Amino acid sequence: MSGNLRPQPSATHSGGRCRFCSAPLQHSVVDLGMSPLCQKHVRPEDVNKPEPFFPLHVYLCDQCWLMQLEEFASPEEIFAEDYAYFSSYSDSWLRHAQRYTSLMVERFGLGPENLVVEIASNDGYLLQYFVEKHIPVLGVEPAGNVARAAREKGVRTEEQFFGRASAHRIAARYGKASLLLGNNVLAHVPDINDFVAGMKALLDEGGVITMEFPHLQRLIEGNQFDTIYHEHYSYLSFVAVHRIFAHHGLTLFDVEELPTHGGSLRIYGRHTEDEGKPVKGSVSALLERERFLGMERLDYYAGFEEQVKAAKRELLDFLIGVKRQGKTVVGYGAPGKGNTLLNYCGIRTDFLDFTVDRNPHKQGNFLPGTRIPIYHPDAISAARPDFVLILPWNLQKEIGRQLAYIGEWGGRLVVPIPRVQILEHPEQIEVVHTANPSS
Repeated sequence: MSGNLRPQPSATHSGGRCRFCSAPLQHSVVDLGMSPLCQKHVRPEDVNKPEPFFPLHVYLCDQCWLMQLEEFASPEEIFAEDYAYFSSYSDSWLRHAQRYTSLMVERFGLGPENLVVEIASNDGYLLQYFVEKHIPVLGVEPAGNVARAAREKGVRTEEQFFGRASAHRIAARYGKASLLLGNNVLAHVPDINDFVAGMKALLDEGGVITMEFPHLQRLIEGNQFDTIYHEHYSYLSFVAVHRIFAHHGLTLFDVEELPTHGGSLRIYGRHTEDEGKPVKGSVSALLERERFLGMERLDYYAGFEEQVKAAKRELLDFLIGVKRQGKTVVGYGAPGKGNTLLNYCGIRTDFLDFTVDRNPHKQGNFLPGTRIPIYHPDAISAARPDFVLILPWNLQKEIGRQLAYIGEWGGRLVVPIPRVQILEHPEQIEVVHTANPSS
C-alpha cells in the first residue's frame, strides 16, 4: 500500500496512549465516524429515543505495532445484561467448537483430573463438549443473560470479567487450569496487560493457553473494516501478540491459521519456564512473514482508509442502482460487523427493508443507529425479495445453504466484503460476478 498514515494534528486529536506499551498514539489508520454500540439493539418502546454514538477511529502504535481503538465505552456497558450475542446460533461455529474439543483432548491428553477454563465462555457453546467427555470445566462470562444460558446447559459458569484479581480468586476456589482458552476475547479487553497477567496467574505449571482471534493481516488485506467496532478494542497481528505474551512471562510455542471470522489465528502459549513444550517452526515462520509483509512499518497500513471508502461507494452504487429499478433488498443477520457496515455507509430502511436473524433475543428489535427492524428468518419467504444482503459474510456458506430456496423466485444473495459480489446460485456458493444491478 502506498502513501502515509494520517498523523494527528495535536494532542487533543490523538488516540491517547497505547493500551500495551503506553506510547502516544499518533497514527490514524481509519476513521469510521461516529457509531453506536453494535450489540445494543433497540427495543420497540425505545425506537424514538436518542442513543449514544462513540468515535470509531483506529490508531496504530509505532512502538509495539498494536492497532487499537480508544476506550470510549467500558466493558461493563458493552457486555451488560442485554448483550445479544449467543454463540450457539451458528451451526458452523458449534462444529468448530466440537472439533476443537476433540483436538485438545487428543493432543494434550486431557481427562477427569484436568480443569478446562474458558474466558468469555458465552452460552456454553464450547465447554458443553468437554462436559460430554467428563472433563471438569469452568466458564468465565460477564454477561448475565448468556451466563445463565450456559448454566442451563450444565456448564459451570462464573459471572464476572477476567483479569489478574479474578484469576487469583478462581485459582483459589477451583484450582489452576490445565487448558485455559479464549475465542474472540483477546481483542475485547481494554486492559490487555491485566488480562494476560491473569492468564499467567491461572495457568497450571504444565498447562496450555489457546487463544483464537481475527488476524490483522486478513483484516487489512481483505478490507474487513466492518469487523471494527467498539467491543473490539484491539486488532491483533502475531508480532504484537507474541510481544505482549513474552512481556508477561508466557511463550507462544505454536500457531495455526484458521478460516473462521474471515481468517483467524489460534495461538498456543505456555509458561516461559515450561521447557517441555518446544517452540514449533510455525511461530518463527509467521513472525518472519508478518515482518516481511511490513506489519511493523507504517506504510503497510497507509492505503487501508482509501480501500474502505471505495468499498462504501461501491455498495451504495449497487443499492442505489437496484432501488432505482424498483427491486427489493433485505438483510440476513444482525451481527456486530453488519452494524458497523450499515452505520458507516448510512444505509437505513431507504435501502434495506428489514433484516432477519435466527437469534430470538434479537427478533422484534431494531438495529442500533439505523433502526432497521429485525425479523424471524421466515420473513424472507414471505417478502420474496430480489436481493438478500448477507451481513455476517464470514458465514456465507452456512447462510447460502439456508437460503437456497430464494432461487425459486429468482432471488439472489449479495456479499458486501471485501467488495460487492452477487452469488448467482446460493446453494453452490459461487461468486459469479461483481455487482451490476442490471444483470
